[in-house]
Amino acid sequence: MSFEFASCLVTLFLLAGIGTPIGYSIILASVVYLGLGGLDVALAGEKILQGLYKSFVLLAVPLFIVAANIMNAGTISERLLNFCVAAVGRFRGGLGQVNVVASLIFSGMSGSAVADAAGIGKIIIEMMTKDGRYSRGYAAAITAASATIGPIIPPSIPMVLYALVSNSSIGALFLAGILPGLVMGMVLMAMNYYLSSKRGYALEEPVPLRELPRHTANAFPALLMPVILLYGIYGGVTTPTEAAAVAAFYALLLASLFYRALSLHGLYRIFVESARSSAAVGVVIGGALILNFIVVSENIPGMMSEAMVGLDVHPIYFLLAVNVLVLLLGCVLDATTIILVIVPLFIPTCRDLGIDLVHFGVLVVVNSMIGLITPPYGILLFVINAVTGIPLGEIIREVWSFLLVLIMALLLMLFAPDLVLWLPRMFGYQG
Repeated sequence: MSFEFASCLVTLFLLAGIGTPIGYSIILASVVYLGLGGLDVALAGEKILQGLYKSFVLLAVPLFIVAANIMNAGTISERLLNFCVAAVGRFRGGLGQVNVVASLIFSGMSGSAVADAAGIGKIIIEMMTKDGRYSRGYAAAITAASATIGPIIPPSIPMVLYALVSNSSIGALFLAGILPGLVMGMVLMAMNYYLSSKRGYALEEPVPLRELPRHTANAFPALLMPVILLYGIYGGVTTPTEAAAVAAFYALLLASLFYRALSLHGLYRIFVESARSSAAVGVVIGGALILNFIVVSENIPGMMSEAMVGLDVHPIYFLLAVNVLVLLLGCVLDATTIILVIVPLFIPTCRDLGIDLVHFGVLVVVNSMIGLITPPYGILLFVINAVTGIPLGEIIREVWSFLLVLIMALLLMLFAPDLVLWLPRMFGYQG
C-alpha cells in the first residue's frame, strides 16, 4: 500500500469519525490522495463527470425517489394500509402482520427502506400503539425490520447502484429480489405470530369479508405499479431508466388525478424533498467514482483476486466472509456507500470463483438492509426514533428477534442460490 493511499484512508476514517457526511469524507480523502500523488486535483471533477455521463442508469435513482415521495404524500399509503388490514388484520398479531404485508406491497413502489419506514411505517406505528395494544418498542422494531424489504422487491435503488458497479442486468436483479423479499416477509410474519401469541397481544376486530373487494378496488391501481415496471423492463418496452420515469409519472397520475390527493403546493414540496435526497445520494456516488479510480490505480482488486486464488478459497467460504464483513460495515455505513465503495473490490474475485453476480448482488443488498437495523448505528432505528419520538433503547431491545430471523433468511439465500436465480432464469437469464 502506497503512502498516498494510506493517507487517503486515514483521512477518510478521520473525517467520517468526527461526523462529516460520508460523501464529503470520500471526496476530501480522494483529493488528499491526488494532491500527495502529484496529480491534478481537477482529475476528481473529471472522473465524476465521466462516470455520470457514462451511466444513464443513474437517472433511475432520482426518479424512484420522486415516485416514493409521491406515494407517501397522497392517500395512496392509507389505501394500501386499509387493504392490508382487511386482508390479514384478522390473524394473531394482526397489526404486526399488516405492518409486514404493507411493507411488502409498498416496497413495490418506493424502492427505499427509509421512505417505507418514514411514510407508511409512521402511520401503522400509531395504529399499533393506540390504546396500548402493542408496546411502543415492539411496534417500532417490526416497522424497522419490515422496511428492510423495501429495496429487495423491485424497484430497488440499491440494486440500480449495484448494477452500475458490476455491469449486471437490472432486470435480472429486480426479478431475483422478488422471492428473497417474500421469504423475508414470511420469516418476519412467523416471528410476529410467535411473539404475539407468547405475549398475548389482543386480536383485532376482523374486517367483514364482504368489504374486502371494496378495499382491493381502492388499492388496485397502486398495486399495479410493480407489474408495470417489470413488464416494461422484461417486455422490452422500456429501459430500466425509462421504467423509473414511468413509475414516477404513474404515481403522479394516481395521486393527482385518480385519487385527487395532491395539490400543486404539495407537488412542489415533493420535488424539493426529492431533489435534496437525490443530491445526498449523488454526493456519495460522485465520491465513490473518484475513490474507485484510486482503488483501480492502486490495483487493489487485482491484489485481492490474486490472494484469493492463491488461497484456493471455496466460493461458499468467500461468500460467508464477505457477508460477515458487509453485515459489520452495515452497522456504521449506509447501503449506498457499501455498494459503491466496498463491493467493487470483490467483483473480480467473484468472477474468478465462478460466483453469479446477480446472486452476489442480492446477497449484498439484503445484507446491507439488515445492517440498517443492526444496533448500535442502524440508520432505520434512528429514522423511526426521529419520526415517532419512541426512545432508541426501547426499539433496540425489541429488534433482536427480527434481526435473528432476517439473518437466517440471508443464510438460506446464500446456501440456496436457486431461490434467488429461479425467476431470472425463467425469463431467460443465462448467468
